[in-house]
Amino acid sequence: MKILFCGDVVGRSGREAVLEHVPILRGVHGLDAVVVNIDNAAGGFGATPDEIRAFAAAGVDVMTGGDHIFDQKEALGMLAKEPRLMRPHNFPLSVPGSGCRLFTLTSGRKLLVLHLLGQVFHREYLNSPFECADAALAPYRLGSTVDAILVDMHAEATSEKMAMGIYLDGRVSAVIGSHTHVPTADAHILKGGTAYQTDAGMCGDYDNTIIGFKPEGPMQQFLHKYRKVRMEPGRGRGTLSGAIIEIKQNGLAQCITPLSIR
Repeated sequence: MKILFCGDVVGRSGREAVLEHVPILRGVHGLDAVVVNIDNAAGGFGATPDEIRAFAAAGVDVMTGGDHIFDQKEALGMLAKEPRLMRPHNFPLSVPGSGCRLFTLTSGRKLLVLHLLGQVFHREYLNSPFECADAALAPYRLGSTVDAILVDMHAEATSEKMAMGIYLDGRVSAVIGSHTHVPTADAHILKGGTAYQTDAGMCGDYDNTIIGFKPEGPMQQFLHKYRKVRMEPGRGRGTLSGAIIEIKQNGLAQCITPLSIR
């Protein structure tokens, strides 16, 4: 079984990279599923219904969000009615949508996707992602009731992502980090057989941007400590960043291959 996970889509450049390359990658690599984090797809903040439909039409099976999932006014309605769209699971139960869903793929295989938001340096003050992961995974058995389990750990701190990888090692197929937009060079298989990468990077404009955004906005905050310039995504040619995870029959990872297509 092969799964492609793509890091945060940032603006039009990131959207175009995903829409261009995902259909090709599905055929070339014989992918069973494509999971894409779309937290910054709409001008850097969330995603719109049109963008979600476009991703689905291009062959994206699952779309995860993050701390910007509610930035667009249509977010609550989309989460309530679009099963392919996921918000972090450790939001309160009163919030529409879910961050833990079982998907039956066209191959007949069953993929469980768990989407979590970190606590360190985040202001949402959500429930513990570790306790949430335990509760979400309890009904499932890897390699038996489900063929694969992919965890998108959307977090700021590398230590928190690493902790989640070790915490879930042997219980899930892969823990892949998102949110920080910079691909890390630590893709590997943990001791228990779980594929891990601290951050998959972003799908967006890497040229003369600060994590996908035009330099003026972030630079003003770094230099002058106030925000007056609006954060806008870069508009250069986008790069698709992510990883392909190959999964054995028992649900554990055989290999993880980072991917970067400019």
